[in-house]
Amino acid sequence: MTSIDVDKIRMDFPILSTKQNGKPLVYLDSASTSQKPLSVIEAVGDYYRTYNSNIHRGIYKISVKSTEAYQRSKELAAKLINADSYEDMIYCRNTTDAINIAALSYAEPLIEKGDHILITEMEHHSNIVPWMMLARRKGAILDHSRLLDKSFVDMEDFRAKLELKPKMVAFTHASNVLGTINDAKSMTKMAHEYGATVLLDGAQSVPHMKVDVKSIDCDFLAFSSHKMLGPSGIGILYGKGDLLEKITPAIVGSDMIRSVTFESAEWNELPWKFESGTPNIEGGIGFGAAIEYLEGIGMDSIRNHDLELTGYALKRLSEVDGIRLYGPGEKDLSKRVGAISFGMEGAHPHDIATVLDSEGIAVRAGHHCAMPLVNSVLKQPAVTRMSFYLYNKKEEIDLAVDALEKVKKVLRIGA
Repeated sequence: MTSIDVDKIRMDFPILSTKQNGKPLVYLDSASTSQKPLSVIEAVGDYYRTYNSNIHRGIYKISVKSTEAYQRSKELAAKLINADSYEDMIYCRNTTDAINIAALSYAEPLIEKGDHILITEMEHHSNIVPWMMLARRKGAILDHSRLLDKSFVDMEDFRAKLELKPKMVAFTHASNVLGTINDAKSMTKMAHEYGATVLLDGAQSVPHMKVDVKSIDCDFLAFSSHKMLGPSGIGILYGKGDLLEKITPAIVGSDMIRSVTFESAEWNELPWKFESGTPNIEGGIGFGAAIEYLEGIGMDSIRNHDLELTGYALKRLSEVDGIRLYGPGEKDLSKRVGAISFGMEGAHPHDIATVLDSEGIAVRAGHHCAMPLVNSVLKQPAVTRMSFYLYNKKEEIDLAVDALEKVKKVLRIGA
């Protein structure tokens, strides 16, 4: 029995009452971006309607209100991941931007010719390419640890790569393709034993489960608002305060400067030191409203709901002839988030997604910005993915499975 009232929750999401192709929308693509509740929509609208103004710029009333609302959202985000202070929370555009900031501001001065950087085979492009480009610029070596059973990080290989003494280790907390939840605490501890700095990609984990940066002990954590009910265009780079104090910002300009002359500049205090120019104020305010909504339901309850849906979906999908599932199976359900990628014999993933769309069912098809994983590890040109969140129901999974039978008829599979 699920611990949240899904029908009540769905009333908070206007888009879920709409129709697509004349049929009720079944939205199964939350790993890409989540839908937004009324409280988030109204928080952004209220800002524009009643106190739209710049932050840190004026002493007039609505500017003060804007500044306070923006800063409060940082405090909510810090509490969500158990950070020491809002000062450790750098607002940026998204997870990709956050990883690039860490690579450019922290790792760029650290990495030297011949140094190693370590990632894994299951990474999103956003946690591959910034390190690839850094390695090219500095003459460093980008290593990747392989997977076991096309599902889990091979911990023996991970340790073997750590023996090369990488200065940076970056890995995903939860795979957007496989759904695998990595043992971030153990992997971080191992990396620290070899003297590495650790960046954790939390894009798929922070929205769905409790993430405690003190317990994990990662040095950096990156995640995005738009995958956790908030607006697009805003994300967070968490960093340990002592590291952030030492780093020289790579992107500079207005508001991140305390003082400037024609000869020198002094950086602002944390976290504003890394936030140049006018930020996404409305995004931050909406993000704060999203965090309040999630906390109101409870991250443990959301996690339990995800597990229930994912277990049910794995079971139902396995009943479809010709379906191949990727990632941990039902016996390893606790090591999964609510994202399931699959293939169907005789059907291209894009055709599957097209037929499901005709039934009002939104799923994602492609390489999911993880081409090395999908093409080289899974040996597929693309996969279809359905992903769940707190507003999804088992009945929607049933509709999706029924639609897969229609795919067979349309494509004449088995005819």
